[in-house]
Amino acid sequence: MRALTWHGKRDVRVETVPDPRIEKPDDVIVRITSSGICGSDLHLYELFGPYLDPGDILGHEPMGVIEYVGPEVHTLKPGDRVVIPFNVSCRDCHMCDRGLHSQCETTQVRERSTGASLFGYTKLYGQVPGGQAELLRVPFGNRLPIKVPDGPPDDRYVYLSDVLPTAWQAVEYADIPDGGTLTVLGLGPIGDMATRIAQHRGARLVIGIDPVAERLSRASAHGVTCFDARREGAELTEAVHELTEGRGTDAVIDAVGMEAHGAPFAKAAQWVTTLLPDSVAQPLMERAGVDRLTALHTAIELVRRGGTVSVSGVYGGAASPMPLLTMFDKQIQLRMGQANVWRWVEDILPLLTEADPLGVDSFKTHDMPLEDAPKAYAMFQAKEDAMVKTLLHP
Repeated sequence: MRALTWHGKRDVRVETVPDPRIEKPDDVIVRITSSGICGSDLHLYELFGPYLDPGDILGHEPMGVIEYVGPEVHTLKPGDRVVIPFNVSCRDCHMCDRGLHSQCETTQVRERSTGASLFGYTKLYGQVPGGQAELLRVPFGNRLPIKVPDGPPDDRYVYLSDVLPTAWQAVEYADIPDGGTLTVLGLGPIGDMATRIAQHRGARLVIGIDPVAERLSRASAHGVTCFDARREGAELTEAVHELTEGRGTDAVIDAVGMEAHGAPFAKAAQWVTTLLPDSVAQPLMERAGVDRLTALHTAIELVRRGGTVSVSGVYGGAASPMPLLTMFDKQIQLRMGQANVWRWVEDILPLLTEADPLGVDSFKTHDMPLEDAPKAYAMFQAKEDAMVKTLLHP
């Protein structure tokens, strides 16, 4: 089959690799029809080389059609249409029973002291082959795939793999009061969708902040009050306070993570780790890694006293400094973590209708063949051609 494989920093290639096969009796093989490129895929493209091997297959936002089923699979059959959550979770363990599928005890990567395995995402999370490929082996075939109806285009359902549950959880964790206010930092796929979900769930005022003009225009078209992060600069806090009676918003979602602008020292430190041998870079990142925390510090400034900061952007630093005095003084609640996909499926599926209240049918900005995936990664990393969300098609 053809698949997108990692070969080094900013070096991904579409190659012919062996087809996946049934390895356990409850496995299924899915023929992929669409697979999204996620902002966290750029972390692999740019920073996480020490945890990847040449030839690793990327991608964790796939959907497709069941091609083969193992002998113990009884809930699906060849021809069924499914979305694959990015968490590899059994849905039966202690953590899954509590809706914490990203902490699945069956697939936790204990040798790395990390949570549940993820499709297409480094040795830290199981090094499981990903879904930017023609075929994907999926374990827990009776429980993990999300079966969806035939008929509507993939655009209606593919975001159930990551974008929709991640944004939904970000809003849920933000704990916005009825008729309350929210600021979203970063208007990439997750931030953009979070603004839509917050409005759908009754937020009175949603503010979006991003340095990319096209992303600001896209969010503004959906009723978001937008500020250019670069133009506002130090006046950003004042601008938000003017809209919120001087308090700040009830909640802030940091949908940026380690790709935040600014902090040149931390950026340089991240870059240096990509030049070191894996045996040196891995312990350095795990024990002394420092993230660029501009977005998270901004979130702490913008939230009102007693408010909530919800972090959906991925951070990787083990030694990142936090302004604990300010956080304590402002009595801030902080929630974060990988999305627990299956926890939110029943809330989201009823919204994926012809009425399309979240705008999923038109959410993508680019459709590209899988063979053009290296070009798509380069465009997304450079924020070219107003790219926000790209779907790859084998």
